Amino acid sequence: MQEDQARLLEELARQEQDLQLSAFSNGDALDLGLRLVERARELGKAVTVDISRNGHQLFHHAMEGTSPDNADWVRRKNNVVQRYGHSSYHVGTQYRCKGKTFEADSGANPADYAAHGGAFPLIIRGTGVIGTVTVSGLPQKEDHELVTSVLGTWLEARP
Repeated sequence: MQEDQARLLEELARQEQDLQLSAFSNGDALDLGLRLVERARELGKAVTVDISRNGHQLFHHAMEGTSPDNADWVRRKNNVVQRYGHSSYHVGTQYRCKGKTFEADSGANPADYAAHGGAFPLIIRGTGVIGTVTVSGLPQKEDHELVTSVLGTWLEARP
């Protein structure tokens, strides 16, 4: 089990290296956000999508079938990325690799922090984390995979 978690942690770290940007504008947030919503629709899933840069919310959409709870999950997952500089799934996986849980062992208030998949850092190459792209509404692995797959496709399509 921990061996699987260690492999997953390596993959999550690799994603953070591979899915970096050279710049990120308000227009980029709109384009990426709409692509995430469209992909969720194609999959028949209901999610809340949120994109923020330096604490400024640039995109937020709650699809039919979501609830205010999803917005709270977004906030809590984003707090993890902002505090730790890694995806929320990465942080939770780090604790599981050590045989611990984020909730019991991090000292972070669970009312404000959720190390569940779905929040991914927007990383400017050579600068660092400047924001988050977040999905809430699916099991954590699916939330994470939706973000990373759409972000990867979006980055490949950029000039």
